[in-house]
Amino acid sequence: MNRRWLIVAATAAALVGIPAGLAARPVAASDQSAAELAERVSGSAAVPWSGLVDTAGSLALPDNASFANLAQLLGDSNRLRVWWRAADDWRVDRIRPTGERDVFRNGDRSIRWVFESQTATISPVSTVRLPDSYDVLPPVLARSMLQGARANELSRLPAHRIAGVDAPGLRLVSQEQGTTIGHVDLWADPQTGLALQVELYGVTDRLPVLSTTVVDLQRGLPSAAATRFVAPVGAQLSYEDSIDVAAAANAFAAYDLPTSLAGLPSRNGSDPGAVGTYGRGPTTMFVLALRAQVAGPLRQQLRANPAARRTYEGTISGAGPIGLLVTPGRFGPLERGGGFLLAGTVTADVLQRAADQLLAGP
Repeated sequence: MNRRWLIVAATAAALVGIPAGLAARPVAASDQSAAELAERVSGSAAVPWSGLVDTAGSLALPDNASFANLAQLLGDSNRLRVWWRAADDWRVDRIRPTGERDVFRNGDRSIRWVFESQTATISPVSTVRLPDSYDVLPPVLARSMLQGARANELSRLPAHRIAGVDAPGLRLVSQEQGTTIGHVDLWADPQTGLALQVELYGVTDRLPVLSTTVVDLQRGLPSAAATRFVAPVGAQLSYEDSIDVAAAANAFAAYDLPTSLAGLPSRNGSDPGAVGTYGRGPTTMFVLALRAQVAGPLRQQLRANPAARRTYEGTISGAGPIGLLVTPGRFGPLERGGGFLLAGTVTADVLQRAADQLLAGP
């Protein structure tokens, strides 16, 4: 009897010790080159997965009503629950102490679900929109950071064990003029290229201004039911033509931005409308035509920042490596008192040169 219990106890102890033993196992190195790893990460959009993601940001963006979601996303800690079947079939739940907000992508439709108010907003998918929880998922953010990367900007980093995966590392140091991003570090599954952790550093920062990490990973295709939105009984449904203020401006504003600003080309190579994204990789400038009711309050918020500067081109402020400029009310692309918001990981000089170009007109 005693011998039997000794065997049971020894077996139980061995089972309990397995996770600790795995954690203590040395991280396997990878002989993939930086270019090979970058190519694999860039081509990972079709890799199915699910799991949990933790993000941490320290960017104090203006908490304007039109951009409140963006301020929380980049200036706070967030936990995201993810089901990814394909680039046009996924679900991201943003779980916060104050409640839960979910985003579904079902083909050409986007559904935003707010649990507390039991409301769902359905709108068409737009390539022009403000960043959302989807954009800070490590695989998505890594692909965005590597857009247009050149071989001389890439180098390998030692592997880290992330979510149980021995993930080789990659560093991107952009050579783009006027960038405020010092470097981007990422770690990815060497087999699938699925990025598991991404860190962004400003030029003068020793700690990342934004970090996003997969903390729990399930490989394989999630069920179709996981990404399909089914409205609960009593839910309030609404249908909108635009997903946010940026999509609305691009669809309805009577303005056409140039194909390049301050020497930065349109990011996707197409001719922008009233909203444009310029640059490549981590060097990005976002330009948005604003109506007076949005431009005015945002301009006032920027002016309230002790570090803000008022110039001919407008009010300039910043949040770490992100610079912001709102052109003055004397220039209204849509109506009197409107203006442009210019924001991105570029220097104040780049923002001012871009604003000068806009103020000068076609």
